[in-house]
Parts: sequence; structure tokens; C-alpha cells
Amino acid sequence: MPLHVPSAPAPALRSVSAALGSPTAVRQARTSALRSAQGPLSPELPLPVHVLDRIAPTGAVPRTRLAAWRFLIRSEGRAIAAADTMLTPDGWSFSHFFEGPYLASTELAVRQAEASPTAYQARLLSIPELYMLTLWLHDDPADDASTGVLAPADVLVPLAPAPPGIAAHRPHRVADLLPVMTLRVGPGPLLSSA
Repeated sequence: MPLHVPSAPAPALRSVSAALGSPTAVRQARTSALRSAQGPLSPELPLPVHVLDRIAPTGAVPRTRLAAWRFLIRSEGRAIAAADTMLTPDGWSFSHFFEGPYLASTELAVRQAEASPTAYQARLLSIPELYMLTLWLHDDPADDASTGVLAPADVLVPLAPAPPGIAAHRPHRVADLLPVMTLRVGPGPLLSSA
């Protein structure tokens, strides 16, 4: 079954398209590939970016928050940059352009997921405690992409570079990877009574 990529909110797409059409925004971007692109630029593969602020102990229901919508920016058939949007009091607005290893890693993980016989909804999950980004394959393709509950049957695919001890591009069920992530974070600092 094909991978379901949710539709981004129209204001998010409009704001990225407007930024791509702005010579000032593109010129000031910290992405050399974007500044030097010769062909037309198009925002594609909109993915909601959720953040797992705290890795909870096993048994707790992990909740995330929707932090952004990310678009891969294509030129001449390949991703050369990405654009993030952020939620403001006025709605979704362009935030910034960037490039780096997560672009190619995201594309690879998406291609691998498209070959899966199981239908999933594609999302990104950022785990700041581990400096980790994953492709989050949500088990309900029709679910609202802004909801943030990690289901035990959901699959996480760590993107490269992944933290030490966690293999990039290897799919893990949430129920299997969360205990590993909990061990990687370890116990918090003990408070002194003195």
C-alpha cells in the first residue's frame, strides 16, 4: 500500500511558496544549494514535525506536540533544501530554509516506507533528548496529522545521523524502541538534600 503523506495546512504551503518566490528570502538563506539553484524550486513532501519533549518511562503513553510542517525543496528532480513553517498567532508561517544530512536520509526512509505492504501515515518525530530525528510511520493513515499520541504499533525509522547504539534506517515498532531510548537517556540527576 502506498505511504500516505498528509496534506499540509494551506497557509503553511502558501508561506513556503511565497518565501521561495522572494529573492531576498532565498538569497539570505543559509543554504548554498538553494542560493545557487538554476531551475524552478518546488516545495514537496509536506511532513508534520512532532516533538517528543520527554522520553517517559516504559508504560507511560508518550505524547508529542506538533511543532512544524516541513517541506523538501526540489530543483531539477532532487531535494536540495528543506523549509520549516511554524505556528504563530496568525496561523502557519514560513520559518527558515536549511540543508544537511537529514534531507537525503528523509528521502531514503520515505522510499523504504513506500515499499512496505502496510499502510502508514508519514510524519517526522524529533527527540531532542537524544538529538534524534525519525520518520514516524503512524498506523492510522486517515488520522489527523496534528494529533500526537505514539501508538505501540507505530513504526519509527531513525534518520542518519542517528545516536550511537541506534541504527539509522532500521524500522522499529514504538513499543520496542521506547525502552531503548529510555535507557539511552538514563536517570535524571539526583537532587542533594544538603
